[in-house]
Amino acid sequence: MPARPARARMRYHVLATDYDGTLAEQGAVAPTTLAVLERMHASGRKLILVTGREIDDLLRVFPDVAIFDLVVAENGAVVYNPATRDTRDLAERPPAAFVERLRQRGVQPLSVGRVIVATWQPHEAEALEAIRTLGLELQVIFNKGAVMVLPSGINKAVGLRAALDQLGLSVHNTVAVGDAENDHAFLSVCECAVAVANALDTLKQHADLVTEGARGDGVRELGEALLANDLAAVEARLGRHHLTIGKTVGDGAAVRVRAYGDPILIAGTSGGGKSTLATALLEALAANQYQFCVVDPEGDHVDLPEATVLGGADRPPKIDELLDVLAKPRQNLVANLIGIGAADRPAFVDALWMRVRDLRARTGRPHWLIIDEAHHVWPRERGPAAAVPAPAKAHNLVLITVHPEHVAPEALASVELAIAVGVEPARTLVEFARAIDAAPPGLPPEPLPAGEALAWRPREGGPPFRFAIDPPRAERRRHIRKYAAGELGPDKSFYFRGPDQRLNLRAQNLQTFLQVADGVDDDTWQFHLGRGDYSAWFRDAIKDPALAAEAAAVERTARLDPAQSRARIKAAVHSRYTAPA
Repeated sequence: MPARPARARMRYHVLATDYDGTLAEQGAVAPTTLAVLERMHASGRKLILVTGREIDDLLRVFPDVAIFDLVVAENGAVVYNPATRDTRDLAERPPAAFVERLRQRGVQPLSVGRVIVATWQPHEAEALEAIRTLGLELQVIFNKGAVMVLPSGINKAVGLRAALDQLGLSVHNTVAVGDAENDHAFLSVCECAVAVANALDTLKQHADLVTEGARGDGVRELGEALLANDLAAVEARLGRHHLTIGKTVGDGAAVRVRAYGDPILIAGTSGGGKSTLATALLEALAANQYQFCVVDPEGDHVDLPEATVLGGADRPPKIDELLDVLAKPRQNLVANLIGIGAADRPAFVDALWMRVRDLRARTGRPHWLIIDEAHHVWPRERGPAAAVPAPAKAHNLVLITVHPEHVAPEALASVELAIAVGVEPARTLVEFARAIDAAPPGLPPEPLPAGEALAWRPREGGPPFRFAIDPPRAERRRHIRKYAAGELGPDKSFYFRGPDQRLNLRAQNLQTFLQVADGVDDDTWQFHLGRGDYSAWFRDAIKDPALAAEAAAVERTARLDPAQSRARIKAAVHSRYTAPA
């Protein structure tokens, strides 16, 4: 059967499966399981076998190995290509002296592969003794009674990453399935971890999904679910991949973005915090190794340390060179379009979008596409010259704009989270609602404090909510240095004066604030606490809405005595700022 191209929106492009006890039973794979694997291959997905077996042994028991694109053998130490029969070792075999010592100690059976040295329990004692005696940097890995000795740092996760790099694919587009102790490593790095019904309980406890069927029946069940709906039912269990971008004002609950979801809009007036929020999101993506591509018309993101920047004022980027960067799964990209005339940018972005769309269809990458100045590159009034429409129902797309009403409506239609910043957040959300023909949320026309945003999920029907943006790391470091131990001016300092205004103790930073707070009398402390002065200072002078919200919660809790309220506010400050003791 000829292979069909992958669907335009497919999250999981790879199935990585263990062999013994997972795909195979008593060393053999059932024809019905092979049939599902063939259908998965025809869907455009790649198949990787991840096993503790040596290659020669695997080829002997599994003649249909060519159904797999790559094989990770010897518990992660070897990568084998069934099509070309090329074998790549990821580490060196333990020294001959180690193997000879095991033989001298009567260890049987004993198998020596390209890298692995393997036996069975209870011979782990002899293996550990030989490692200690010879002073070797080796590790012992168990697999349901099997004892495998490998160089330190080698496991199934290392081998799987090497295989994925070879295919130009990512762990974030991979489903992994296994049954035993040595499968923990490669299951834990994949986007979705699956345990078959016969798996060890410890593996089941850490899996996102446990199949009803055992061994090959479980793999067949998993394959059918991937083919039917790309494991859509498992999405609700993948919260560990969600990205935190802030905390709600009031209760401090985390505001999180799904790692795989519908478009996000970041909109608002210039200088309101759009770049801060976008940078915080990009840092979170980089930290979690999700590949991103930023379309940067004005050169606002060229300082991102986590990305390769192509293009400049004197040299516009070329689409082929942008795609060369994105071909590497762990490489992020900023396409700086400042060298392209404003009138030519929409056509350039259209052409880039077509190539990115095709790359996503083949690989699932780049995982996120961020379009800055979206009202310029995907304008509402595109005219007949626009050959490629802005993406409808594109996943993991972030649109950044001052004017949402000027963005192409097909790009806005499936936005699941709209975030407004700046001095007119209510108006921004109303303009967005009108652009998508939705009922606008009722909001008072109030500006937001610095560092806050107003978020709305239009399809959920609930009201908008305020949240404090998690500042990017670089901004957070500057913020901490300035406010923890820096010198705030007299107009920004906190003054402990007390109920009778007898005191005038100035705190010019958070470090001094905590020191003075420890020394003032209870009446003075309680006076400012009752008036909400601490939360007001944290919000207005320190510009930390999350700290202000936590302090306000302490101020509202009447049952606390002065010692308790002091301790809670001190803990809130210490949890966010690394001031000297």
